[in-house]
Amino acid sequence: MPEFRQNMVSKEWVIIATERAKRPDQFLQKKEGKKALPHYRKDCPFCPGNESMTPPSLFSIEKNGAWSLRVVPNKFAALQNHLTTERKHEGRFLKADGFGIAEVVIESPLHNPTLATMDLEEVRNTVFAYQERYSVLSKTGRIDLVTIFRNYGERAGTSLEHPHSQIIATPIVPPHVRNPLYQSQLACDTFGDCIYCGMMEEERRQQVRVVDETDYFLALCPFASRSPFETRIYPKTHRSSFVNLSGEELADFATVLQNTLRRLHVGLNDPDYNYIIRSAPTEDSNVKYHHWYAVIVPKLTTPAGFEIGTGIYINTTLPEQCAEFLRGVKIG
Repeated sequence: MPEFRQNMVSKEWVIIATERAKRPDQFLQKKEGKKALPHYRKDCPFCPGNESMTPPSLFSIEKNGAWSLRVVPNKFAALQNHLTTERKHEGRFLKADGFGIAEVVIESPLHNPTLATMDLEEVRNTVFAYQERYSVLSKTGRIDLVTIFRNYGERAGTSLEHPHSQIIATPIVPPHVRNPLYQSQLACDTFGDCIYCGMMEEERRQQVRVVDETDYFLALCPFASRSPFETRIYPKTHRSSFVNLSGEELADFATVLQNTLRRLHVGLNDPDYNYIIRSAPTEDSNVKYHHWYAVIVPKLTTPAGFEIGTGIYINTTLPEQCAEFLRGVKIG
């Protein structure tokens, strides 16, 4: 029978609709007609030789005399960094100039790899660039939140094929981010510790939703997953901000991130996905109550009227079955 499950931190509810449940292998994507991408496209602004099509690099990593990763300002950013952060009233309505900083991490000079298929060195370079730019942006003075994310595939909202991630820094912490912080702070005030650390302890005890575990990280399908194969990667050592990772932890995170994406790539035939690194606002980079993590959401279903109307998502697959399926995927 169906059941409600509550997110331990945010207190949001999901419905696990077991009566219309699908087996994990039923989400295998059919991409027989998908066209193979070339190594290079002359009209791609992110391919080598086309650097004039983007703004100058803010950060780069070189190998054998050529760049292997570039970070550039987003040429078509929704926010602009020359504006003010002043809040203004228009009658009873509140508004502000669209200040913010948007950057693109061009992860590889090749046009056709993904994080699941790249060399591990490239993935390590990518997460190193995340941390480097996060550190710089968080110190600019007018930034309250730095969001790192990756859209992969049309269903995930990407407009360019070339492998890339994005970083957007804003002077606003929206309710969607603030509410879980508020709930975790209340839990810490009540029980004296981090609710995320307690959740991981319980997941490690039960084991049924754990996908992978290393010295520093735990990858799992959450108890209250909002959609099939939602996967989260948590640091086992308490860190409220991604910026505080050591070099050894950062390298391990790159490995776990790639292995998790490989499991999805192989097991579900390269599904479209979004991933987000959820880190504390810049002012909370060392708090006891928050715990940063990465969440990967394969685009396998579409929220409909009930989800939009209530905020209660209906998941047609048990996260325990998704985790078991991913554990069994051979990734080499």
